[in-house]
Amino acid sequence: MSYHITKIVEAGFEEVRDRIIENLGDVGFGVITEIRLDEKIEAKLGVKFKKYLILGACNPGFAYEALQIEEELGVLLPCNVVLIEKEDGKVQVSAVDAIKMMSVVGSSELDAVAGQVQERLRQALLNL
Repeated sequence: MSYHITKIVEAGFEEVRDRIIENLGDVGFGVITEIRLDEKIEAKLGVKFKKYLILGACNPGFAYEALQIEEELGVLLPCNVVLIEKEDGKVQVSAVDAIKMMSVVGSSELDAVAGQVQERLRQALLNL
């Protein structure tokens, strides 16, 4: 059972980063956090790690709608999109499966919002 949707892209890491941020914007999401996990691992552990970037993507309208249904839902926000540099030079871009993530709440109202979020995240990846 997968908990993410993924696309492999043949382009440079920074180019893919810029393109996915643009694509997320095109489908109504802004990037509110950007964590260079490889840099954090090296700084804290002294270990070299492949390029690994976590983008926290948010659509304020969907976030507001979901929080009206389930106030504590903030523990599952924002929607993460991860870029991982692979050994062959390609970049794997993965987004959280919003439907599976929100299913833990057990709310049919929230499932409807998650479906809309999922479709937009999928479109952002497809457009890479």
